[in-house]
Amino acid sequence: MNQDDNSNKIGVVAATLMVAGNMMGSGVFMLPANLAAIGGVAVFGWIVTCIGAIALALTFAKLSSIDPAAGGPYAYTRQAFGDYMGYQTNLIYWLANVIGNVGLAVVGIGYLISFFPALKNPFAFALAQICVIWLFAYANMIGPKLVGRIQSVTTTLALIPIIGTAILGWFWFDGKTYMDAWNVTGKSTVSAIGMTLNFTLWAFIGVESASVSAGVVKNPKKNVPIATIGGVILAAVCYVLSSSVIMGMIPNHALANSSAPFADAARLAFGEIAGNGVAICAALGCLGSLAGWTLLVGQSAKAAADDGLFGNVFARTNSKGVPSAGLAIVAGIMTIQVLATMSPSASQQFGKIASIAVILTLLPYIYSSISIKVLGYGKLSPKDYNKSCIIGLIAAVYSMAALVTSNGNQTRWSLIFVIATIVFFSGAVTRKHELEELHETPGGFSPRWVRYTSLAIMILTLVGTFWYSVGIDKNMELKHRTNITTTTQAPDKVGSTTTQSVSIDN
Repeated sequence: MNQDDNSNKIGVVAATLMVAGNMMGSGVFMLPANLAAIGGVAVFGWIVTCIGAIALALTFAKLSSIDPAAGGPYAYTRQAFGDYMGYQTNLIYWLANVIGNVGLAVVGIGYLISFFPALKNPFAFALAQICVIWLFAYANMIGPKLVGRIQSVTTTLALIPIIGTAILGWFWFDGKTYMDAWNVTGKSTVSAIGMTLNFTLWAFIGVESASVSAGVVKNPKKNVPIATIGGVILAAVCYVLSSSVIMGMIPNHALANSSAPFADAARLAFGEIAGNGVAICAALGCLGSLAGWTLLVGQSAKAAADDGLFGNVFARTNSKGVPSAGLAIVAGIMTIQVLATMSPSASQQFGKIASIAVILTLLPYIYSSISIKVLGYGKLSPKDYNKSCIIGLIAAVYSMAALVTSNGNQTRWSLIFVIATIVFFSGAVTRKHELEELHETPGGFSPRWVRYTSLAIMILTLVGTFWYSVGIDKNMELKHRTNITTTTQAPDKVGSTTTQSVSIDN
């Protein structure tokens, strides 16, 4: 029986590739454009982030081994520091994922701009994002299994431009282009490196999910840490190589304003067809990830609602067992976020969203890193305990450094929200007491109109996107094609002129 069970599990190589693939979804696609505002010195920021990511990965792997059934920053923090800290972690982590999902929509639609130039308009771009947000909310309501299959395909497509650029891009790398923009911040090297931490950590968000694979890995006590480190290093190598080579291919100013840096690099190296192919792979990869993460935030909110910590509306499910009302609320929050972060370019909007999401995620990371000292006491050997505490401390210090070097205004408002969670927690405690007194359990049925409303919003935003970007111009007038007469110089007789009719848009 043990042999049969072992035959169904994966080895260390497959586990390593799985860990790397889980992280290398969409986190890197807009980073070269954001890091262009810092310069080539960002490569040192990548190194610091890799060290921090490995420390975080090992910490979560060890926490999982202490209590495999615990699962996640919420459970670790709650066990170590009590109900309020657990509630705060859960709320912050959930909101960070909701905000981060908007970043996936930004990147996915941004890579379609080369096919639909009208999306360069910030309002049209926002409408397109809102459309895909509600599209995947609706898709999750009617078929989460199908969404999971789609995501597995799109994630594979997403890896093609990342790995391809990391390997082949060096044939077009220009050292002068790279060094001319070594540090464009106007600040010291140390300050510039600190500025990269918030962006580069985005590429490793989800590293805590690596320990989930322990149940399907042979000899997990030995192989999970190896696979975790190996997966993080493999992803890190692809991240560093691909982002660095793009900085040496595309001039800094053009890269900073790019809405699709990987597609632009492929277009420069191999031509228009290759650029379009990379853009499609990147767009599908990001949008596929958005479908899966939408399901995740809906389910995480439902889990908290089932515990009495979130409103009962998040616990209500439709006939397929999907928290459709909760998904609609998530889509609504994401819609507000899209409108609140509208920017002239995709890279600027992505930068705002990624920064906020990372700031919120850092707090659960810090709490979890410190909780190893509490949860590991008496359960680990003295040598293993001391080693784990040191690794947890490194992870916590790195997370704190990334928080300190983040955008000051965003950090301030994020921390104000964290303090405000005590108000929400008091309401959650009151609700739990009411449920206990009334002997009620959370849940119930979500009405059908929620699904139909989501479909209607998706259709309306799709029509709005088409009409605004294709059907009208700045003066709100329909575009027509007309023939006008222009005077051009004939190529065969210098100095002579010919009259030529050309068709243009007016």
